[in-house]
Amino acid sequence: MIGTYPPRWLTAVLVAGVLALLGSHAPQSARATSITTPEIVESALSTECLDYSVIGICVWLHCTTFGCSIRTSVKVRHYIPELVVSSYENTGENPWREIAMVSPPTGDALAGGQSTSEAQSDMQEHLRFKNVDAIGHPGVELFNQFASALGYTCSGAAQAFQPYFISTLDALAWRSGIPESAYPEALIPGRRELGKMGTDLWGNIYPRSGFINQVHDYKSAALMAQRSADIVTREGQPHVYQPLVSSERDGYWPPGPVEEGDDDHRWQHLTPKTSRSCVVWPDRSPADTYADRLDEAGDYVFALWGRYRCCQRRGQELLYHTGDYARRSL
Repeated sequence: MIGTYPPRWLTAVLVAGVLALLGSHAPQSARATSITTPEIVESALSTECLDYSVIGICVWLHCTTFGCSIRTSVKVRHYIPELVVSSYENTGENPWREIAMVSPPTGDALAGGQSTSEAQSDMQEHLRFKNVDAIGHPGVELFNQFASALGYTCSGAAQAFQPYFISTLDALAWRSGIPESAYPEALIPGRRELGKMGTDLWGNIYPRSGFINQVHDYKSAALMAQRSADIVTREGQPHVYQPLVSSERDGYWPPGPVEEGDDDHRWQHLTPKTSRSCVVWPDRSPADTYADRLDEAGDYVFALWGRYRCCQRRGQELLYHTGDYARRSL
């Protein structure tokens, strides 16, 4: 990657701020669309998003000084909450209340919002901008306890409260689209787009910046969340971020990088209205207005869940395994 911010320093500041704010009362001026850490933690207790299933077996070769034997273990597949992604208009006003302090306005990252002047052309009328913060899901530990009641579970790659992407720290790329505006994915229609071209196109993934020409505010916010997750789940990207990646090993198959339309990752809506289910965008018909998901302030929070496959290690070598395990390659 071109650069990463200091994760230990930033995480320490973040956790200290969250602990301080959790012990205080929310300000009276807090917006109706804001969400707190306890509410986010509770949202992770969703059996529908977990989507737990036993999918096969793993066969291991177990050897000791007395000889070798064959052992088996159950292979399972389920989703894990990994990121909380805030997609919001005004810099410094993250709707996740305790996290707003992490991304204040800076000299290179000020203001936000949308361009709606009637004097402009139709394309410019709907130019929108969103700040995005992608933070490690704070409910991971509680989720692990919740999921383990169903049986053997996989371990996720994300660390709670770890800042993986803060758009104000990536101001140059997030606000200018440099250098990705010149990438083939940004110049060739139909490449890396969220939605269905001609029927329900939400927008292009590249350039992975905070601007989009889009009439619908919810779709704009979702697209920005998708862009940030696309960056974070890959290494070596021209952005300032902390990668969220995990390597495949015997008995452990983590999800690949986020890609639009792929079921290896799903989104859970947290604000303006919390959902108990997880979806892959677009999740409704092209004619749907998504009016029930719109926020007047233009602020949204989503949780990103990743699908893991694993089995308990019961030997030195995995001989073979059954069930779904394919991992998409880059």
